[in-house]
Amino acid sequence: MPALGFAAFLCFGVVLILVGANQQELARDLSLDLARSGLLGSALALGLALGVVGAGPLFDRYPRRPLFLGALLLAAAALLGVAPGMSFPRALLHVLIAGVGVGAYDTLINALVVERFGPRAARPMAIVHAGVPVGAMLGPAALGALAAQGLPWSASFQLAGAGHLLVALWALFAAFPAPEAAATRPGLRELRAVLSAPALLPFAGVAFAYVGVESGLTIFALPYARETGGLDDARGRLAISALWGGLFAGRLAVLALRGPADERVLRAAGLLGAALLAAGALLHLAQVELLFGAVGLALGCVYPIMIALAGQAFPRARGTAAGIAAGAGALGGIAVPWLTGALGDALGARLAVASLSLWCLGIAAGTFLAKLHFGGRR
Repeated sequence: MPALGFAAFLCFGVVLILVGANQQELARDLSLDLARSGLLGSALALGLALGVVGAGPLFDRYPRRPLFLGALLLAAAALLGVAPGMSFPRALLHVLIAGVGVGAYDTLINALVVERFGPRAARPMAIVHAGVPVGAMLGPAALGALAAQGLPWSASFQLAGAGHLLVALWALFAAFPAPEAAATRPGLRELRAVLSAPALLPFAGVAFAYVGVESGLTIFALPYARETGGLDDARGRLAISALWGGLFAGRLAVLALRGPADERVLRAAGLLGAALLAAGALLHLAQVELLFGAVGLALGCVYPIMIALAGQAFPRARGTAAGIAAGAGALGGIAVPWLTGALGDALGARLAVASLSLWCLGIAAGTFLAKLHFGGRR
């Protein structure tokens, strides 16, 4: 299962960079300003929110293989249906539906890892989630190769859809654990209790801020590079790869932690990310690859640790808890890119990207609420 999860997350990573790495072509073809480009990224995040939250209760109660296959096939169909010259509303719909499928298998994989490894889930979660930055690193280079062959921007969406079909074929033959026995499955009342539990608030806040920063940097890397250093789109795509390369290294760094992978690590990551983004803006740093890579390295540990802690906090409803936490992250991916794009139209891309440092501070702030929950368990 870990290898299959890594492959699915690799496809997830490619999907996450499609809008940002194609930003210029999408803007030209669909007549988009920065705010509408951000809205396209927000549509993906909305789909992710619907998928990750909706899949949680299903994981806790129903067989996993059909759910996993359905999520993969839904994402594949939406991505394969993207075509040049499509209208902006249709593009929003395809991106939204792709997000639902991707979000659903995200929650399924997260919950399976927590179910399998329990209190030791943070490190295996980091390994599985390393597939996301690998896909996001390879994606811009693949886009450049497609563009060099004269293929339209839509070819990258279709290639990502084909990748999901391959993972679905693999899933047909992979072993999946059965859901809990009917007598021990959480009831609807218990699932509703998870939804309203105060202990979920810190995870939701950290996820909201983290995914917002990740999405904002990915979507606006190209306009940031053009404004900050007069750089071409190839350098902007390289900055996206550097960001996700840093996220990859940051997730692997979780394996080297000597102490517990807990909220203290998240706090340090948020503060460091905020300092780097603020410094990059103040110094007008033209080496965008260096800046984005450093921010990725600082924040790479945040998502897998946050998901692992959320699942551990609710052992009777792991899928629901992990899905709600990830859903809050997806909401950050909706709100933050739109706000960042609107700020960019008003003040410029450099200051808009610099504003993401405030959301990094939000990551650090959320960990103080987490301390209230986990402090009593140490």
